[in-house]
Amino acid sequence: MTETKPGFQILSRQNTYHGRAFDVARLGIQTPDGIERQYDLVDHRDSISILPVDEMGQIWFVRQWRLGVQGDLLELPAGVLEPGEEPQAAAEREIREEIGMAARSIHALGGFYLAPGYCNEYMTVFLARDLYPDPLQMDQDEYITTIKIPVLEAFAMVERGELVDSKTLAALLLARSQII
Repeated sequence: MTETKPGFQILSRQNTYHGRAFDVARLGIQTPDGIERQYDLVDHRDSISILPVDEMGQIWFVRQWRLGVQGDLLELPAGVLEPGEEPQAAAEREIREEIGMAARSIHALGGFYLAPGYCNEYMTVFLARDLYPDPLQMDQDEYITTIKIPVLEAFAMVERGELVDSKTLAALLLARSQII
């Protein structure tokens, strides 16, 4: 008979940074072998990403400047949930803000943690079809260009290493069987 060790246990939490987009906390954790260690956690609201496909079989991407790469990335529309907002409502809002379109058909494909080693943000991915114009005002800090790419070309871009945004890659994988 093997001995069962206790799991990880949070012993303490101290908020060390409060920012506009996220907070950072220092957590005291007891590991299964009883050792106490300190870890930093980026505390981030959950988010959504939308894979919009129009009647011509094109995926609507956005190109925008990203601080982390200090340059532009081609990615799918995405955003953070407002406090108390459900993921589908956030997806319906964000698609209108970022590409100026709404969808008559929008459903969740699945979700994932973006960087679970240090962040608690969970992203839900939605497939949006039957698009029609219905724009909302973009956020003031968004400078977005919309680009439409045929579905098969988007997957060819993945294979060539031309799409490097993780949420976009994950969303394409989740949607593959429904859009090819």
